Amino acid sequence: MNSVLFENLPRSPLFSGIDHDAIQTMLGCFQPRIVSYNKHSYIATENEPFTGLGILLSGEASVLKETVAGTRTVLTVLGPGNLFGEMIAFSARQTWPATVVANVECTVTFISTKKIIGDCPNSCSAHQQLIHNLLRILSEKAILLNRKVDYLSIKSLRAKIATYILEQYKCTGKTTFLIPLNRADLADFLNASRTALSREMGRMRDEGLIEFYRSSIKFTNHSNLKKAVE
Repeated sequence: MNSVLFENLPRSPLFSGIDHDAIQTMLGCFQPRIVSYNKHSYIATENEPFTGLGILLSGEASVLKETVAGTRTVLTVLGPGNLFGEMIAFSARQTWPATVVANVECTVTFISTKKIIGDCPNSCSAHQQLIHNLLRILSEKAILLNRKVDYLSIKSLRAKIATYILEQYKCTGKTTFLIPLNRADLADFLNASRTALSREMGRMRDEGLIEFYRSSIKFTNHSNLKKAVE
């Protein structure tokens, strides 16, 4: 079996809590495909036949949506261990919901969903753990998408930023904290361009609403930040 597979699969949340020996046994059952892609190659294309749950083993890839006018929107950027296709894997629709493009040279493995949920001759506990991991991943994705829908209902970018900061404050209980998303991912989450996000955060800093340095955010006046949401 490809060494890249064993080096990188433990990074994937799909194989969380599963040791190397168990992974090797499971892969013997799954018989995954391993495919290498050159930079800018299409790993998956929207509306083409779904070919199995994808896991990026090496490199970097972008998940894209393209409008009829040809405009591309980056939904997320994948790194080693990241999954793609999990939201469609067990649905009646069997075509890719988005396009995945290699940003650099990539190696990807595809696992048949029938192998994942089908009868396993070994009935191993590791297989059950993998299914548990997959269900957790799908649940977390659904929660994230639900949150993104909530943010779409907020009209101004300032209100979105203030809402996000107050949510992080509620989670951490601290007025100074590290944002778990980088600037590009935060812009994507808030449905804004990175330039617009940086500009608005700069204005909020100049007005004394927040202070920030890289991924660190600090605010001193809770009531003023709440007013930005209203």
